[in-house]
Amino acid sequence: MGRFIVIEGLDGSGKTTQSEMLIRWLKERGQKVRALSFPRYGEKSCTLVEMYLGGELGSDPDSVNGYASSVFFAADRYISYVTDWKKDYEDPDCTVVATRFTTANAYHQLSKLEEGKWEDFRRWLYDFEFEKLGLPHPDSVVLLSMDPSVSSGNVRERSRETGQKMDIHECDADYLRRCHKAASYAAEKGGWSVVECAPEGVLLSREEIFEKVRAALKL
Repeated sequence: MGRFIVIEGLDGSGKTTQSEMLIRWLKERGQKVRALSFPRYGEKSCTLVEMYLGGELGSDPDSVNGYASSVFFAADRYISYVTDWKKDYEDPDCTVVATRFTTANAYHQLSKLEEGKWEDFRRWLYDFEFEKLGLPHPDSVVLLSMDPSVSSGNVRERSRETGQKMDIHECDADYLRRCHKAASYAAEKGGWSVVECAPEGVLLSREEIFEKVRAALKL
């Protein structure tokens, strides 16, 4: 089978930009690539995710516990896999590049729990999605690590420029700080590659970050 790569990071960390740069780099070298991005907004499988992020189930992230909200995101991934990209994943000549995957739940939902319960949740999540649902394990996960104050500023700027409404995750600064801590834990436990995007609070250029991403993926 081909390689399955996932790019992770807090909202505003540049996941989409780095995924697009990686896909373009691979295609320029003649590789077959399938691009994925989760959640799949606008698809029927994403209805529960959109209700949750839109605040219909509660006005802050903690209104829905981590186990319940994990199921919403997992359903979107499962339906997309069996109806759409399973053939690409099974193609030995195809590299699948996803912006977010199961690994996103491993810090977004983890952050809702007491730290003493983190490992139990992480084990439950991976067993549920990878073993019970049969979703594929990523071969490589790259976490774009950035201080929440920097990534939050990027989200606010994007919202002003595009008019896109911020969801309940993006609006909650305390939640994003907790996610940042949980992401470091999940990365260490999961053996992810961590790319520091704003060392000492100074944001690197997208090109500099991409070179770090390539190095992490050994490309």
